[in-house]
Amino acid sequence: MTEPPRRASRLLNIVGGSAGNFVEYFDWYAYTIFALYFAPSFFPKGDQTAQLLSTAAVFAVGFFMRPIGAVIMGRYADMKGRKAGLALSVALMCVGALIIAAAPTYAQIGVASPALLVFARMLQGLSLGGEYGASATYLSEMAGARNRGFWASFQYVTLIAGQLFALLLLLALQAILGEAALTAWGWRLAFVIGAVLAIVVYFIRRRLAETPSFERLAAQGAERKQSSARNLFRDHPREAWLAFALTAGGTAALYADTTYMQKFLVNTAGFDKTTGSRIMTWGLLAMIAMQPIGGLISDRIGRKPVMIFFGIAGVLLTVPIFTALESTRSEGQALLLVIANLAILTGYTSVNAVVKAELFPDHIRALGVALPFALANTLFGGTAEYVALWLKQAGSEQAFYWYVTAIIAVSLVSYVLMRETSRAGLIEDD
Repeated sequence: MTEPPRRASRLLNIVGGSAGNFVEYFDWYAYTIFALYFAPSFFPKGDQTAQLLSTAAVFAVGFFMRPIGAVIMGRYADMKGRKAGLALSVALMCVGALIIAAAPTYAQIGVASPALLVFARMLQGLSLGGEYGASATYLSEMAGARNRGFWASFQYVTLIAGQLFALLLLLALQAILGEAALTAWGWRLAFVIGAVLAIVVYFIRRRLAETPSFERLAAQGAERKQSSARNLFRDHPREAWLAFALTAGGTAALYADTTYMQKFLVNTAGFDKTTGSRIMTWGLLAMIAMQPIGGLISDRIGRKPVMIFFGIAGVLLTVPIFTALESTRSEGQALLLVIANLAILTGYTSVNAVVKAELFPDHIRALGVALPFALANTLFGGTAEYVALWLKQAGSEQAFYWYVTAIIAVSLVSYVLMRETSRAGLIEDD
């Protein structure tokens, strides 16, 4: 029987795995956070909303690659190891960041410029499609049974921290370079930094310990069951569709409340870019602090009540909070409203990764976590910003608030009907 890792070793590997998650999501979110500045370089025609709509469309293209990445790299992590999947995903993210950093503008090479942007986002979509499954699986398997929810919540601590770091970098560049230089060339620095960090993390991930669950699986040799999309939906259809359903509302809310919110504060609420970035910085700091609390609560009372809290509060308060943000002119009031939205969202973000990992057996866990999540993200997460901007351009922006609310309501049904995975999960206790 595989010997469980010692506490110190377990903690070091969780930190190492989380560091990679941080860099992956910094690179991913840098695109949307810096979009206000690089949109004119790739899409020079039209007003600000039209330019943002074009960059949002490319953002959505990256999401359409995530199910493909989930299949390829989720299966890879099930067959070759969790840490092997983590190393491959960060390498692909690095290449995508380098392409964006060096891409010529539309004025220099014409339509080939946005085409390069699309290609880079496709690579990054492949990367992130596998990253979520490998990372959630690694953290959940490496954590002990007693505090699995707490440690698994650090996936979203680092996910949000990656987005926060991108925001802090934006604030620093706004202060140092100013609007003109940032728009002309300064935005490229974010992608250079992201690529360098990805190289560092690649070597960190190569040195991680493998999880006991995968070592037990590898010991089965030729007798082990195969990981494939076909086997996932044939042998575990209930769990696969449950993972899809419980993700849909959470991912729609996540991208509405974080990536789109920065643009909403500028483009709808009327705050300047620096103030909008500052509000989101403080909001995300608060959200980071809330993640371990949500995970810890789930270890004590269960994952299901935490997710039901998100579902009920999201259905009741999404429309009122966005409507209030439309008319507020106070930075303090806007921050409180943003934090309220993010506190509700924490009911999903703090526990969804461990819930999915607990649904699937060892041999298909990385794929089972990654593929339903990627499909739901493609349909409801990657398109959220585009839907919001399209409805705004059509003069029906408030319909977006109801759209997010409706998706959360569908997910709420799955939270009510699901089993309590903290007591009936499939990760072997160590």
